[in-house]
Amino acid sequence: MLLRTPSDDGSEFEWLLYEQAGVVTTRQAITLLGRAPVERHLRHGRWRSLSHGILLTDNGRLHREQQLWVAILAAGPGALLAGITAATAWGVTGLPSEPIQVIISAERSRSARLARFPADMASVRVYRSAVLPPEHQHTGLPPRTSLGRSVIDAAAWAGTDREAHVVIAAACQQRRVLPSDIRRALDLFPRIRRHRLMSDLLADLAGGASALSEIDLVRLCRQYRLPLPVLQEHRTDSAGRRRYLDAYWPDFRLHVEVDGAHHMDAEQWTADMLRQNAVWIKGDRILRFPASLLRSNPSAVAAQLKAAMTTP
Repeated sequence: MLLRTPSDDGSEFEWLLYEQAGVVTTRQAITLLGRAPVERHLRHGRWRSLSHGILLTDNGRLHREQQLWVAILAAGPGALLAGITAATAWGVTGLPSEPIQVIISAERSRSARLARFPADMASVRVYRSAVLPPEHQHTGLPPRTSLGRSVIDAAAWAGTDREAHVVIAAACQQRRVLPSDIRRALDLFPRIRRHRLMSDLLADLAGGASALSEIDLVRLCRQYRLPLPVLQEHRTDSAGRRRYLDAYWPDFRLHVEVDGAHHMDAEQWTADMLRQNAVWIKGDRILRFPASLLRSNPSAVAAQLKAAMTTP
């Protein structure tokens, strides 16, 4: 059901439906409409009861925004979207859609964890926090944690270190948040899970890395005690356009490109070859590695880097 924006003189209930995507608590509905109309809508199948105290004011399947509101309302007063769910609401793309992650104050009852949802509802996970300052609480629609806080929670709750890397790198690479904003949120949680990992990753991002593959390259250099490259150094090509190098070692005139899957596209491949030729023409050397190789066989990458740095 697509809800139209109510007119300026629309009722309070109409505005509530619009703001909450047609999902309301039983208390909200009874307060604004009265008990008899609510019971009548349910009895005639025009509305659905989704879980204890949560109503859908139509009888269709839940769409994504409605599922978010169900999770928030079921978790109770003060609940906020959090983690990957909040980061996605802020515009970060490429993150998992489940579970829907919600955070509540640690002072609240644990009953929110016991909510039962209908079959067309995504899984929900409720977290509790003793540290939830006003600056971490965004009162937009739906209510959510700030993006910096959302990212560190998502990284702490991730199933693997790699998943934690992905969410932080994605938020920064997509220019949704600055590493410094995430750092300010992280400073409030010195004992949070993966604090060291997040701190190191933010330092790499603040140092110029703009993609997870570049971060992997820097870490590989540290692991094998290789000089660290200059990241995202810009050059001006023959047409006057600014180009950026993934990684560059000026002392060795060595340029490294880390290729993701998009480099397999024919048009991208042609552009890569022309750029590579231009590097060679100017006298620099270039090495190229698939991003997957940095993780699957880092020693092979390190061996070629060492050879390039020791060959005149």
